[in-house]
Amino acid sequence: MSATTYDQLLHQAFPESADATRYLTPPTLAAYHELARASRPELAFRFERVRLAVAMALMKLLADLGDHADSRAVLDLMHRALRAGSTQEIDAIITKEGKLFDRLYSNLYVNDQGEELLNLFGDTLEVDSIAGMDALMADALTLAQELDFTQEDDEDEED
Repeated sequence: MSATTYDQLLHQAFPESADATRYLTPPTLAAYHELARASRPELAFRFERVRLAVAMALMKLLADLGDHADSRAVLDLMHRALRAGSTQEIDAIITKEGKLFDRLYSNLYVNDQGEELLNLFGDTLEVDSIAGMDALMADALTLAQELDFTQEDDEDEED
């Protein structure tokens, strides 16, 4: 079920074919399956790849919800980190661009749904088990299916 939730979350976050082609590479799509089959020595790396893909999906949803440049910058950072070949490379990529996270949280006005996405994004950094990640992915998928991407458009029409 969790591999299905993972796939559904990614496709919910990247519904347009151009974005799906760019971000949902075969290794990204296979990340959860690889985690399930990982040997003990590669378990941490495989888990990090799933974490990055889930975080990337959350940033894409947040960026689409409010068209935020900082969300898109973090999305691209997660995408670059997904191409790393080890947990050390992932850490180096993320650490080098750490200022993006500061900007994300300081320059971003969000509504309630955006705040929920940011909270889930923060939770991806804290989750430390496959069961915890499965629960987070289920929450993220439920939220993704409930997002109202027209809210900003409705506010523009009132002006």
